[in-house]
Amino acid sequence: MPIDEAKTAADEAGVPNYMAELAIFQALLNHPSLARVVNDLLTAMLWHGALDTRLRELVIMRIGWLTASDYEWTQHWRVARGLGVSADDLLAVRDWQAYEGFGAAEQAALAATDDVVCDGVVSAASWAACERAFGSDRKVLIELVTAIGAWRMIASILHSLQIPLEDGLESWPPDGQQPTRKEPP
Repeated sequence: MPIDEAKTAADEAGVPNYMAELAIFQALLNHPSLARVVNDLLTAMLWHGALDTRLRELVIMRIGWLTASDYEWTQHWRVARGLGVSADDLLAVRDWQAYEGFGAAEQAALAATDDVVCDGVVSAASWAACERAFGSDRKVLIELVTAIGAWRMIASILHSLQIPLEDGLESWPPDGQQPTRKEPP
């Protein structure tokens, strides 16, 4: 959908007008009520969430890496850097188990991310680690699982609808390195 049409659709759907500048919302706004719900879910976690913003961005970047979602990685590289997440930490999500800069909370959240992306469910061991790391804060634990599921869904939408990066964005910042994506049989 062209950006001018997307902005009109965004206004009619109750989606912030600036979201229509994103290629994913230019696609989603073909179904305005769905675009509104997706926007509401993501913005609730992005701007009003209980989960630490740095941790959320590490989770999103890990999903982008595991799913080989150039769009998710590239957009959230910008978001995360803007929120002050270090480039070293963002790059470390590629092989987080080998990175000494992550503490118990990051390790637990990234293990849970791997579980959900690879197996569809957080393992008992990862859940126990999350409970230890987050002090059994149910709100944070629920939001963590919801964030993993939501951004995993976004990666699937991006791939399935073949949504490209916006003009002027460089793929796979900062170094162009990308994961190998397994194609389904």
